[in-house]
Amino acid sequence: MLHTALFLLLASHCSASDGVQAATETARIQISTSAIRELVLAGRRVRGIHLTCWSAGSAKSRKELLNKISDSVINTVVIAVKETDGRVYIPGVEKAHKFGSYQGAISDPGAMLKDFKGAGLYTVARIVVFKDTMLPGIRQDLAVKTPGGDLWRSRNGAVWLDPYNREVWDYTLDIAERAAKLGFEEIQFDYIRYPSEGNTSLCRYSKPHNRHTAVNNLRDFLDYAAKRLAPYKVKISADVFGLTTSVKDDMGIGQDIKTLAAGADYVYPMMYPSHYAAGEYNIKNPNGSPFKVINRGLKDAMEKLGPDYAKLRPYLQDFSLGWKYGPSEVRAQLMAAHLNLLESWVLWNPANKYTWSALTPQFYRAFVDPEYK
Repeated sequence: MLHTALFLLLASHCSASDGVQAATETARIQISTSAIRELVLAGRRVRGIHLTCWSAGSAKSRKELLNKISDSVINTVVIAVKETDGRVYIPGVEKAHKFGSYQGAISDPGAMLKDFKGAGLYTVARIVVFKDTMLPGIRQDLAVKTPGGDLWRSRNGAVWLDPYNREVWDYTLDIAERAAKLGFEEIQFDYIRYPSEGNTSLCRYSKPHNRHTAVNNLRDFLDYAAKRLAPYKVKISADVFGLTTSVKDDMGIGQDIKTLAAGADYVYPMMYPSHYAAGEYNIKNPNGSPFKVINRGLKDAMEKLGPDYAKLRPYLQDFSLGWKYGPSEVRAQLMAAHLNLLESWVLWNPANKYTWSALTPQFYRAFVDPEYK
């Protein structure tokens, strides 16, 4: 049975002009929302926060975080295990020690995971894959190059690992395997894409590169990751740009959300309103319109993904960038996710300073989900 009432309800939150556009889009949606809702409810419900390696790895910071989490609806922590600087924060990865990329921010991962799991939290290891500002300087043969053979650099000087290089894959999955062995329940791959900031026409890879090969290569990476991680029975997920829910191409970075969703257990579109350009979705100031941004992006995702829409766990904004974000802005995003049938989301704040007042059970029941228990 097809349901359109939900989308009409969402349209009522928009302006008159937005409502006309939403009604037009509603007419195009031919998908069983009741079936998607059943898939969502059958899966794990993730209400998470992202943590830096230093916040998660420090016993003192961890204790403070756990006290705050205990009075909230949060049931998941996503922990940075490898970042864009190339540092690997958990011990025991042989190549990381060999390359000098290990940094002991999480010196006792066993104790960390024991604390988080003891509090009933689901644990996700976030691993940055192809953006790495350290390893290309040590192993230039693993890096994205220029036509002249030098390291390709983005506008800010950052370098990247070659996504086609299987040795790069194995290095990443050595880290993922170590995280799985330690007891993380999900491995989340971030920067599972190609460079975008700079003159990418000068990027040279170890294999022919075009939209088709780019998309298929990321699909193959996920397939390879699933095979290597299968013995550990961990879930596999991928982070993608927020606009992948709406655009018709791969955004020039290989991220086709349908392809990635088909190859992963979950997909995390980074739907921070501050990251949408003025005028996107015909919204003058996306950063100041968090409900509209999330609402529109998720509606597009449902139409695009069908049943795989149930795999979405959007990253939402809990930081201020040109617009003060507080309880109202956080609440608006959570409401948009819930009204679009999703029960899972993760908040991002680079300093791990979350709006805890918006995450109390009382607040959540009052504004987001009256049935929350």
